[in-house]
Amino acid sequence: MCDITQIMSENTPPVCSYEGSDYQQRFWEQGGRAYEDAAEAIALKRMLPASGKLMLELGAGAGRNTPRYRNFDRVVLLDYSRTQLEQARDHLGYTDRYTYVAADVYSLPFIENVFDASTMIRTLHHMAEPEQALAQVYKVMAPDGFFILEFANKRNLKAMLRYLFGKQSWSPYTRDPVEFADLNFDFHPKAVREYLVNVGFGPDKQLTVSHFRMGALKRHLPAKLLAGLDSLLQWTGAFVQVSPSVFTRSITLKDGEAQTGDGLFACPACGTPLPSEETDLTCEQCGRIWPFKDGIYDFRIQD
Repeated sequence: MCDITQIMSENTPPVCSYEGSDYQQRFWEQGGRAYEDAAEAIALKRMLPASGKLMLELGAGAGRNTPRYRNFDRVVLLDYSRTQLEQARDHLGYTDRYTYVAADVYSLPFIENVFDASTMIRTLHHMAEPEQALAQVYKVMAPDGFFILEFANKRNLKAMLRYLFGKQSWSPYTRDPVEFADLNFDFHPKAVREYLVNVGFGPDKQLTVSHFRMGALKRHLPAKLLAGLDSLLQWTGAFVQVSPSVFTRSITLKDGEAQTGDGLFACPACGTPLPSEETDLTCEQCGRIWPFKDGIYDFRIQD
C-alpha cells in the first residue's frame, strides 16, 4: 500500500510514503468503500466546530476529506507524498484557501500555537512512534484548539472473536500496538487516550465508526443504509469501542495565546520562523532551502 521511507536522522522514525500511488482511485473510488467514506463523513460533521480560521489536515493524501472543512477560512493539507498533494491540488484547485505542504509529521514545519483545529484521519496507523507524532501536533495547536483523531482499533469485535477461537496469536486486550504489516498498526483505545493525555490534549468526545465493515453486508445492502445504521451507533463509542475505527476529539490544553499574525512556517530542522511567501524559503539560522514548486511547499528533510 505504501513505501517505507527512512528519514536520515537518528531521532526520526521511518514514515509510510504513498509517493506515486493511485491510493485514492484504487482504495476509495474503486475499492467498494462508499459506506466507510459516508460513515466517516457523519463522524467528522459531529466533531468539527461550527467554524474556524486555520485547519491543519494531517495525512491529507489526495484531499478526500478536505471539502468537509468548508467552514474553515483556510486549510493546510499536509502529506509526506508530493504526488498525493498534486492530486489534491488538481482536484481542489490552487487558491488562497488551500496550502499544500509535503512534510514529515515527526518534524512539522510550523510555528507554535498557530492552528485552531486539526485532523488526522486514517494516518496514525502508520506511526511507529504515535506519541512522538502527537507531541508535534500539540506543539503547533493553539490553546483550546480542537484535534480530531481517527485510529484503527485493536480491540474490535472481529479481532476479539478471532482471538477467542484461536484464529490469531495476538491479544486484542493488551495495550501495546499490533503491527499486522510493515508500518501498519492497530491501537488499543485506552493506549491512544494515554498518548493524547501525555502530550497535553484533553480528550473530549469519542465515536465509534464503521460498525458494519463486512464484505457480505456491503455487497447486499446499500452504502447509504449502512451509513445510516452506523450513525445510530456512533454515540456508543463514549462507553464501549468494538468497531474497527474510532474517532476522538480532544481540546488543546496549554497556556498562552494563539498566533494570529501572517506567520505560518518554521524550519523543521532548527525551528526558526520562516516567511510565508510563495517561493523557495531559506532559513536564516541553518541555511537550509525549502523548495516551493507548482504550488507545493516541500519541507521533507533529505539529509
